[in-house]
Amino acid sequence: MSAKEIGQDLVKLCREGKNLECIEKYYAQDVESVEAMAPPGGDRVTKGIEGVKGKNQWWMENHEVHSASVEGPYPHGKDRFAVRFDFDVTFKPEKKRTKMDEVAVFHVKDGKIVREEFFYDM
Repeated sequence: MSAKEIGQDLVKLCREGKNLECIEKYYAQDVESVEAMAPPGGDRVTKGIEGVKGKNQWWMENHEVHSASVEGPYPHGKDRFAVRFDFDVTFKPEKKRTKMDEVAVFHVKDGKIVREEFFYDM
C-alpha cells in the first residue's frame, strides 16, 4: 500500500474510533512516536508498537470525548502524510474540559508507519 492509501484508511479507522485496530494493521514493530512535549513523568518519545498501544490506551481511558474530527490525509511525497485531529475532551483525573487541535505527521516505509510526530499548542 502507498502512504496515501494507508493515510486514507487510518483516517477512516480513526473516525470510527478504531485506533487500536489501526495500530495493529499499519504500525511497524519498531515504530517511534514523538509528542510535542513530554507528559508529566514521561518522555516525548515512545518506541515500539506495544508502547504506542499503551500510550493510546492510556489516552482513551483518561479522556471523555465529547466530539472529535479527523481530516486528511494530506500527502507529502511518497513516504509521508499529515492528519489533523480536533477534539473536545474532558481529562477525567482533573475533570477539566478542553479543546485540542493537533497535526500528526506519519512516516511510512515498506508499507508500515515507522514514525509519527504530533504538533499541538501547549
